[in-house]
Amino acid sequence: MDARLILARLRDGATLSEAEITWFADGLASGAVSDAQAGAFAMAAWLNGLGGAGRVALTRAMRDSGRVLSWDMPGPVLDKHSTGGVGDCTSLLLAPALAVCGAYVPMISGRGLGHTGGTLDKLEAIPGLVTEVSEDKLRAMVADMGCAIVSASGDIAPADKRLYAVRDVTGTVESIDLITASILSKKLAAGLEGLVLDVKCGSGAFMKTRETAEALARSLVTTATGAGCSTVALITEMDQPLAPSAGNALEVADCMAVFDGDTQGPLAEVTCALGGELLALGGLAGGAAAGAEMIRGSLANGAAAERFGKMIAALGGPADFVENWQTHLPHAPAVKEVLARDGGHVCAIDTEALGNAVVHLGGGRLVGGARIDPAVGLSRIVRLGDKLAPGDVLLRVHAADAAGAAQAEEAVRSAITLGAAAPLPDLIQKRITV
Repeated sequence: MDARLILARLRDGATLSEAEITWFADGLASGAVSDAQAGAFAMAAWLNGLGGAGRVALTRAMRDSGRVLSWDMPGPVLDKHSTGGVGDCTSLLLAPALAVCGAYVPMISGRGLGHTGGTLDKLEAIPGLVTEVSEDKLRAMVADMGCAIVSASGDIAPADKRLYAVRDVTGTVESIDLITASILSKKLAAGLEGLVLDVKCGSGAFMKTRETAEALARSLVTTATGAGCSTVALITEMDQPLAPSAGNALEVADCMAVFDGDTQGPLAEVTCALGGELLALGGLAGGAAAGAEMIRGSLANGAAAERFGKMIAALGGPADFVENWQTHLPHAPAVKEVLARDGGHVCAIDTEALGNAVVHLGGGRLVGGARIDPAVGLSRIVRLGDKLAPGDVLLRVHAADAAGAAQAEEAVRSAITLGAAAPLPDLIQKRITV
């Protein structure tokens, strides 16, 4: 086959055969397909779609482009994936909490994509921590402590690794077909028995409307279940950052607050809901509600924090991170409070704009392979419904220098609208099953 001919067919709206898609995925993994051709494929798929059969074919082909793991554990092998949001650091809380409750969690995670943060980038804000590990170490960590949050090794869905990096810098992130294949190729290659998907919906999500979020959720659930992995999706609100912060080290700090016992905010609520679904799928709880309380208990009693600390140390981070995280996390040298010029209720937040502000501060990538500044970002972000007076703090900007802080100020100020009080969106909007 020929990449040029496949791209021309996709460009012209033709339905690619399974053989053509498999050939292209193998070319991504081997290097026979160039970056330019990968970008052209992503754009043509974004514009014209692959169709249901093509979506399944790409998922399977990228899964099978590398090694597919299998497990023999005394408990269920479970995992979670989010479609990407701002201030969404639930994975750092959920993996150790699930492990405390009897699950085994080989969480193969990704980096920032577009305006959204990446779990690996957040973890690597911890000094010394390395997320690239061998399969032997991944297996040892999961067997010993029940969880490991790591990057995909070179032989886990290598075709997706190529395409993922291309999508980040070519404006092709939002394709349902490409999102489905990307997420599930890695998750299915990890040998999971149960998967919960957190499909974000709103101004900070790739899926801005309830209709598109539900379409993505159904695509993911149908494809994963058809591949033999029990799967549930929750559509969750992303009209505002989930955590009080956006930025790698700042979000780790927010997680540590939950580990320290603050289990009532939105970040903890979504974590518990996702974990409850997984414990029910794995037969470790009598239902999602009971499972959610098990997750909350592991966060409240310190057991999840202890397990998190063991995982951090195993990945090369400080052995005393849980006890002394404030001293270990990096701090930005310039911190600027952005003050409200008028009064009113916070009635709208352009959450994608906040995410892009973090990227432009250096907390994300504008070009593939760029280095990230783990300390920069936004903190103490107001929430929808908050009532403010002139001079009240909208948020804090953490920047590398005063000039960067001043530049970010105008971007974030324009992203927050004050006015009359408006109804608040539901945190968890819908549950999707087959």
